[in-house]
Amino acid sequence: MRKSKKCSDSCVTMTEMVLPNDTNGLDNLMGGRLMHWMDIAAAIAAQKHSNRIVVTASVDNISFSEPIRKGNAVTLTAFVTRAFNSSMEVYIEVTAEDIPADKKLHTNRAFFTFVAVDQSGSPIDVPELVPETEKEIELYDGALRRRQLRLVLAKRMNPDDATELKSLFDFSHEE
Repeated sequence: MRKSKKCSDSCVTMTEMVLPNDTNGLDNLMGGRLMHWMDIAAAIAAQKHSNRIVVTASVDNISFSEPIRKGNAVTLTAFVTRAFNSSMEVYIEVTAEDIPADKKLHTNRAFFTFVAVDQSGSPIDVPELVPETEKEIELYDGALRRRQLRLVLAKRMNPDDATELKSLFDFSHEE
């Protein structure tokens, strides 16, 4: 039986300063740089959960709701929301802070999926996950639907087999 871990065991907080080298012509953080930072923080969370080498399998939609300005401190918080056989879903939130102005903005959030691998690159089992807080339980409960959606969109699962997704759209019980 696989050992279990808590979400908090994988929690990672990473902070970066947006420097001129990180910005576009409008002095906003380049999206690619932010995605790079998100991938690093999420990978560390997946490694902490699995105690293994991990590879990025997928990244869900990353929306850019607010620009992150040059000079802002960017804090990324990531943790594993659910573990399957060898894969793990990691939730990540991004906050930008203008420290002199004492302003904080929640700018991004996303789900990354990682697969734990052995030294030869073959997938390897990971510990089960035990959510504890209300937020962790909510994210855990939605993870199977998100996983099925990812697999259907990647054409790795037949939509008819996506039972969790189908249950969202089952109107047969209505009159």
